[in-house]
Amino acid sequence: MSSKQIFLDLAESRGFLHQCTDREALTAKFAAGPVTAYIGFDCTADSLHVGSLMQIMMLRLLQKSGNKPIVLMGGGTTRIGDPSGKDEARKMLTDEVIAQNLAGIRQVFDKFLTFGDGPTDAVMVNNADWLDQLAYIPFLRDYGRHFSVNRMLTQDSVKLRLERDQPLSFLEFNYMILQAYDFLELARRRDCILQIGGSDQWGNIISGVELGRRVDSRSLYGMTSPLIATASGAKMGKTAQGAVWLNEDRLSTYDYWQFWRNTEDADVGRFLRLFTELPIPEIERLEKLEGSGINDAKIVLANEATALLHGRAAAEGAAETARRVFTEGSIGGDLPVIETARSALEAGKPAIQLFHEAGLATSLGEARRLIRGGGAKINDQVLSDEARVVTLADVNGEGVVKLSAGKKRHALVRTV
Repeated sequence: MSSKQIFLDLAESRGFLHQCTDREALTAKFAAGPVTAYIGFDCTADSLHVGSLMQIMMLRLLQKSGNKPIVLMGGGTTRIGDPSGKDEARKMLTDEVIAQNLAGIRQVFDKFLTFGDGPTDAVMVNNADWLDQLAYIPFLRDYGRHFSVNRMLTQDSVKLRLERDQPLSFLEFNYMILQAYDFLELARRRDCILQIGGSDQWGNIISGVELGRRVDSRSLYGMTSPLIATASGAKMGKTAQGAVWLNEDRLSTYDYWQFWRNTEDADVGRFLRLFTELPIPEIERLEKLEGSGINDAKIVLANEATALLHGRAAAEGAAETARRVFTEGSIGGDLPVIETARSALEAGKPAIQLFHEAGLATSLGEARRLIRGGGAKINDQVLSDEARVVTLADVNGEGVVKLSAGKKRHALVRTV
């Protein structure tokens, strides 16, 4: 069996597959030759976060199994905002901000996919290329007539907002029509036959499949992945410190490594399947480990996931930093570093302010609570005074001040 034939099986074996339209027919398409498939990403920030990593890994698996991935950037739809999973409308962004966000997001895909002009090379396209050219009345006449408002109101992205008495603008209501039209345009322009998305996108994907059939008599297909939450029910990619960003200028390699190292025990096997490329037999071995062995499996997860995003050398550096910090109590070279003016430490700078600036506390109030709870340290010494200031006397022999929040989160302060 060729690699082209087994993409759906590979996806299922690693936990990516939730729903699929006409799997038998789609399997035949994969057997016949490279299949072109796409996933859409809106440009709401200048970096994606871990919540999008599952979709990126699916595109990577698609390409590695001999098929062609399309990364669809929502330069057009970002102006509207997808209502799926939202309680309120997204903030309206300017074209300039959307362009900046798109450029930032591109950096991540370059690490996971091979772009080019070959039959299985990835391409990145922007739906603004066609959505910006639409004429409103002709679009409504040619495509709007294929959508039933009765059915649109039953989709979760709309129904949940209405049930919660949250406003849903007509602007957002159009999103599902534009997403369906994106699928049709990609089918016409790129011979794309498969749209992939999270399970919350199932209704939108089906709308695109049906639009292709009604307008062009095309056979299009849809596939969704399960929405990921941690074993404790927390949303994937969200922590008490904020989003786990994929761009290094948003989140250091060390903090990214630590995110995976801190995975809940019950999630280790599942996350090894989804976010690494280790063979299944090796994952099955790791998920059988018990006791302290679970920590070894978490380190493997952190190393492999970090290597995919930041490279093997960076992952090993982060692991070594963690080992030195936790085993030897020393300072590792990969710890996050913030800079502060030397004059500020000469005068004395509030410790709570430094903990906030270093990202170890989301606010000054949280920094105070951290100190009250005994979880804050300066140079490995417990901090008990909320009014404590950090001065040049705290700069250690390595030229930095080490801040710690609990046992696992650290940062360095360097003077400039």
